[in-house]
Amino acid sequence: MKLFSKLFLIVFFAVLTLSSCSSENLDDKADTIELKLITPQAKAIEVEILDLINDHRLSLGLNPLSDMSIVKSVAFSHTDYMVDHDEVSHANFYTRSKYLKENAGAKEVTENVAYGYSSAQGVVNAWLKSDSHKENLEGDFTNFDISAEKNEDGRWYYTNIFIKK
Repeated sequence: MKLFSKLFLIVFFAVLTLSSCSSENLDDKADTIELKLITPQAKAIEVEILDLINDHRLSLGLNPLSDMSIVKSVAFSHTDYMVDHDEVSHANFYTRSKYLKENAGAKEVTENVAYGYSSAQGVVNAWLKSDSHKENLEGDFTNFDISAEKNEDGRWYYTNIFIKK
């Protein structure tokens, strides 16, 4: 019975953390905030995630995406927000999208978020198992970047933003 309970919790957690991805279709225009942009130094886990995504894209014959510091800073602002609120969300996506359109020349913006995965391979595998997240990883984009931050309990939160210029 303990095994069943643990399995149920793992499945529930996976569904909760990968429940959706965000794209232009979200209408949270009323949910605007001022972005506090900081571009932190890239962590090893972030570099590994970007490499894994580009390796996956290349294996399908897709163009590799270029990282972009402004995208990283916007991703970091949202990851910091999720850590502060202790929840995975796409809150304020419209603000991030609008900012990147106005300041990075983006024509399209989308994002994947996740929580709790302790390795780059783990989070990328989870995104690849979700149709909507996989669609973003394999989409017609030009640039991307990611922010990964730990909360006080040592659990990782991730924001991966993709743009098309």
